[in-house]
Amino acid sequence: MLSAIRLSSIKSWARNLKRDSVALYLAARDPRVPWYAKALAIAIAAYALSPIDLIPDFIPVIGYLDDLILLPLGIWLAISLVPDEVMAECRANAGAVLQRPTSRAGMIAIIVLWIAGALALAWAVLAYWPRSS
Repeated sequence: MLSAIRLSSIKSWARNLKRDSVALYLAARDPRVPWYAKALAIAIAAYALSPIDLIPDFIPVIGYLDDLILLPLGIWLAISLVPDEVMAECRANAGAVLQRPTSRAGMIAIIVLWIAGALALAWAVLAYWPRSS
């Protein structure tokens, strides 16, 4: 019983963290948000997406420590710098964005375009690259 409550609270926390991440992205584009809050939101997103970590992920247990502690703390700090009314609007918009259905056809079209682009680049390199005699 207790583990089910913990699991549901962890899932709820993760959902809220995902919503707040999208809300921060939306807030960073809002003109009512101060520049320093925008800069922090961009830095947090860059760190989250960067392959370079303070503690490399391949180190057992503590490798994911920065992702589990630093990112939520950074998100919390950035949220605290955004005006409350703007954050409330962005959270509502983020909830709507996360409710949208995903399009498998769109995903497949993008993957096909990337493959076609890679093949075109490979063909261009092979066809026009100077060959040594």
